[in-house]
Amino acid sequence: MKLKSSLWLAILFAATSVNAQIDVPQPSPLGSVTQKVGLTDLTITYSRPGVKGRAIFGELVPFGEMWRLGANASTKFKTSDDIKIEGHDVPAGEYALYAIPQPGSWTLVIHKNTTYWGIGDKYTPAEDLVRIEIPTSTLTDKVESMTFDIGNISNDSCSIIFTWEKTKVVIGVKTRTDEQVMAEIEKKMKGVTSATYYQAARYYLDNDKDMNQALIWINKALEENNMFWVHRQKALILAKLGRYQEAIASAEESKKLAEQEGNKDYVRMNDKSIGEWTPLVPADTGKKSKNTKSKK
Repeated sequence: MKLKSSLWLAILFAATSVNAQIDVPQPSPLGSVTQKVGLTDLTITYSRPGVKGRAIFGELVPFGEMWRLGANASTKFKTSDDIKIEGHDVPAGEYALYAIPQPGSWTLVIHKNTTYWGIGDKYTPAEDLVRIEIPTSTLTDKVESMTFDIGNISNDSCSIIFTWEKTKVVIGVKTRTDEQVMAEIEKKMKGVTSATYYQAARYYLDNDKDMNQALIWINKALEENNMFWVHRQKALILAKLGRYQEAIASAEESKKLAEQEGNKDYVRMNDKSIGEWTPLVPADTGKKSKNTKSKK
């Protein structure tokens, strides 16, 4: 009977203790940043310590020693596709990020083992994917919470930007967007639709590729999709080829169809292009040559 009473009291105490726990903010809250760059998804997950009146680099974070690039568990970096970081190959996957800070530069460590709490007792350089030397810069204003951002985004590149206290580190990333899109175009061309021809032509136009090939594809798209936005792309391709008279004709057709659909934006865009291209048409273009009578 005494044993049953003791067990009941222990259960009651445990339940009371759990209910008495207070949910409070974490001193280094978990944060993450995710960004699509071209066709590649990049994610950084990390705990964000604050300055809190402390001297950070050289004191709280000693120079010359491995640092977890945050607090608590190691900072994680994930890429959905193969990329390059500062010119070094980084295959698709998830990695732990570490750094060895020095005045004026850091050694960025991309590590294949993501299971450690911080650096962990069993960390070994043999599991590093790569170590990269990165210059640092000094900020004018203090950044209180340690921050990762992904900026300077283009179709095939971006920068991972680290800021904390008055230190800034910018890490260059290059994706394989063009290679991926070209492979996709080649694959889809085997079972082409009007939309596929249009997308391929537009990609070639937007990325300054072979305009003659783009024109072939946009004409294929128009065979089944006689819409104002397709004629608009054809006009832009022809203009890039320097065929302004034909470009104006396509722009006029796009404008006419857009007016029928009530799309004022395309009407304005085409009017603007026609105004820009008209002075570029050679003066004698379109004029019929005069016939001369032959002498008997």
